[in-house]
Amino acid sequence: MIDATVFVVDDDQAMRTSLQWLIESTGMQVQTYASADAFLAAHYPGRAGCLLLDVRMPGMSGLELQAYLAREGYRLPVILITGHGDVAMAVKAMKAGAMDFIEKPFHDEDLLRSIRNALEFDQKHRASRAARAEIVMRLAELTPREHEVMAMVTDGKSNKEIAASLNVSAKTVEAHRARVMEKMRAESLAELVRMALLAAPDAPL
Repeated sequence: MIDATVFVVDDDQAMRTSLQWLIESTGMQVQTYASADAFLAAHYPGRAGCLLLDVRMPGMSGLELQAYLAREGYRLPVILITGHGDVAMAVKAMKAGAMDFIEKPFHDEDLLRSIRNALEFDQKHRASRAARAEIVMRLAELTPREHEVMAMVTDGKSNKEIAASLNVSAKTVEAHRARVMEKMRAESLAELVRMALLAAPDAPL
């Protein structure tokens, strides 16, 4: 999490200053913005970290910024902060994907714990996305027949069953299977299955 940044968006300057001091006191990097528009003007997709949002701000609110980022495919974990929170707002924020919802006044350690959790979540998901991208690149090297063989192998079918299904010899299946393992750089069948699961379009990240 060395390159991770906590992005603070709050229209209250005193709160921004206080949050920056608190977060930086733990060694974490911080960038602060007075509005959602200011954040969007400076931010670009792909940056590591998390987003600390005030719910009620002039112009675009924290909830509206959260919804906009989700629509645009931004994957930063979001923590919402408000002094006017209620149960309905908290539920709405969490259903929309917020990692946490914290009401002012809050305990410093509670907020820092939430931030650390969000940064750890971001780090793990970035690693998963990078692993998926690498697997997708390896899959692109497979021939159509090798794709067929891999799909049946990871579905638990034996060489004999695959041979019968493709109307080829068991030796041919063994050759295809060996090339699949080599191209995918899989050391075992279990690893190949894990790759197939991670590369699936509906795999959670």
